[in-house]
Amino acid sequence: MDKPLKSFFKKFLERETLFVNKEVLEVSFTPKNILHRDKQIEELAEILAPALKFNKPSNIFIYGKTGTGKTVTVNRVVYDLVEVAREENVPLNYVYVNCKLGRADTEYRLIAYICRELGIDLPSTGLPTDEVYNIFYKAVDKNKQLLILILDEIDQLIFKMGDDVLYTLTRINSYLTNSKISLIGISNFVKLLEQVDPRVKSSLGEESVVFPPYDANQIKDILEDRAKRAFRSDALEQGVLEKCAAIAARDHGDARRAIDLLRVAGELADREGSKKITLNHLDAAQEKLEKDRVLDIVASQPKQHQCVLFSLILLDNTKKKDESITTGAVYEKYVQLCKNLDIRPLTQRRVSDIISEFDSLGLIQSVVKSRGRLGRTRDISIAFDISVRPRVVSLLKQSLGY
Repeated sequence: MDKPLKSFFKKFLERETLFVNKEVLEVSFTPKNILHRDKQIEELAEILAPALKFNKPSNIFIYGKTGTGKTVTVNRVVYDLVEVAREENVPLNYVYVNCKLGRADTEYRLIAYICRELGIDLPSTGLPTDEVYNIFYKAVDKNKQLLILILDEIDQLIFKMGDDVLYTLTRINSYLTNSKISLIGISNFVKLLEQVDPRVKSSLGEESVVFPPYDANQIKDILEDRAKRAFRSDALEQGVLEKCAAIAARDHGDARRAIDLLRVAGELADREGSKKITLNHLDAAQEKLEKDRVLDIVASQPKQHQCVLFSLILLDNTKKKDESITTGAVYEKYVQLCKNLDIRPLTQRRVSDIISEFDSLGLIQSVVKSRGRLGRTRDISIAFDISVRPRVVSLLKQSLGY
């Protein structure tokens, strides 16, 4: 097997590729020119500019659905802000944390990660949380600085740990004498602050910046800009960018999804040795990404969210052909499932909010229907492909210990 493998790799090196620079299609890439976000860039710049005079900016909360340019815009604005600060000898620093990743799945790990980003070596576990906070305060306050703390997917932080951690972070400045900290929270969940304790909300003193979904024409502009740098000039079959943009616009205006689709379509075309990326490659990429996307979303959800989704799937598996699934029915099934799994159930309102999150993530579709004097109800259906369902169910059973 060794020789055939070496032969394969050598042939791979000799093979022509459609890509010129694949990095511009990666999630981590931050373009210098961010299209169709001028309004949001100006808002962020105006709020953060006082930092250049060593005045603490307001805390900022960024809202918008997945793929609306929140993270890339914040990173671009903060990066440019820090560059100007260095040129002007202003002691400005920033730390970016993706709260969805394992590095921030507990309060201890979150603060320890921030400390390590500031150059303080801390173990991932083993110290009392209060001691970790004290180390953090001392590390920040050792030298005069203004620290901008960017918490991406901050909703995951709150859902995992509760809102006490957010309250503590907003109170940090009261422990500092030389330094100041400003928070930027980025969330896909527009109603996030409705879920936190009023004392936490009042201590934030935040400004909000909303990122609306892109339309198909805007996504096409973004794809054209990336494709020029990512591929050879003759790599795309006519209609690929238009269809890619239309698919993403239909999925809540998700530009990230469109860029991923284009990248995977290019990879599939490369593996075939094709001279062009065709509509067939795009269709195959869409099918592949849909499966990966759904499983990734489900795996990253907190256990309570997984419990709600599992309840919905169990209901869908047993309902009659024309029967509707309502929020009330999901809640009843969820409470029953919590009892079986020895999990304390959330309130019906909170479960309703979680269902709304699933809708925004594209896991379900929900339609509000009027029942006359009986009020309104929500008709819920599963939105992801039925071929993915067995793997989702297996993942949920394993995670929940069902």
